[in-house]
Amino acid sequence: MKITAIIPTLNEAVHIEDSIKSVDFADEIIVIDSFSQDATVEIAKKYNVKIIQRVFDDFSSQKNFAIDLAKNDWIYILDADERVTSELKKEILNIDETTTKFVGFYLRRNFYLGDKQIKYTGCQRDKVIRLFRRSKCRYNGQKVHETIKADGALGFFKNKVDHFSYRDFDHYMTKQKLYAQIQAQELHDKGQKVRLFHLFVKPLVTFIIHFIIRLGFLDGYAGYLISKIRAYRVLDRYMNLWYLNNKRNNSNTIT
Repeated sequence: MKITAIIPTLNEAVHIEDSIKSVDFADEIIVIDSFSQDATVEIAKKYNVKIIQRVFDDFSSQKNFAIDLAKNDWIYILDADERVTSELKKEILNIDETTTKFVGFYLRRNFYLGDKQIKYTGCQRDKVIRLFRRSKCRYNGQKVHETIKADGALGFFKNKVDHFSYRDFDHYMTKQKLYAQIQAQELHDKGQKVRLFHLFVKPLVTFIIHFIIRLGFLDGYAGYLISKIRAYRVLDRYMNLWYLNNKRNNSNTIT
């Protein structure tokens, strides 16, 4: 089975070398870069990879653009901060494309914040489609946490990928604020209005879900902080949406 691995990047100099090495099983590797300002591209050039630079608009469009340029039908999407383990690599290479009934495969991720693995706080529920046939699968139009629409059955890998998503809590908070802004714009474009529930109830419910229901307390203080930051992200999302709604309303009153 011939596979094209696709790695989307933006200022991933810290990660890009290890991520490329972890998909050395692929017959083609494409780095789709959003005009990084660090050494990401220079490092990637040391390896036998195809580098494409494209202005970022949203995650779905960026990945679909690279998928359309791939030589192979089977695609493996790898975020730059993910690492394919040797066990997962063997599992991928053991797939027989002539007999498999699946058009794509889910996998779970070992989530790391710095050097600490976060086992709970909702991370135990994290699953993503990473290997799939491009002729049967396509990313949808969501701007954040994009998903794949598959025309066919999906399988599930037994082994996980390591996900070194955030360097520390400050990095985690910065990313969550960015996601909140993108989601607010998406809700604004759909005509969503802000209610008191969104500002005063939903953030608290989010904290309870992650820290209590999804066992964040078992991750100790890290679980508490992650739950708190996720609750703040919800509040920040609707505060941004409130600003966008009022900005539009104010512009409509100008004569």
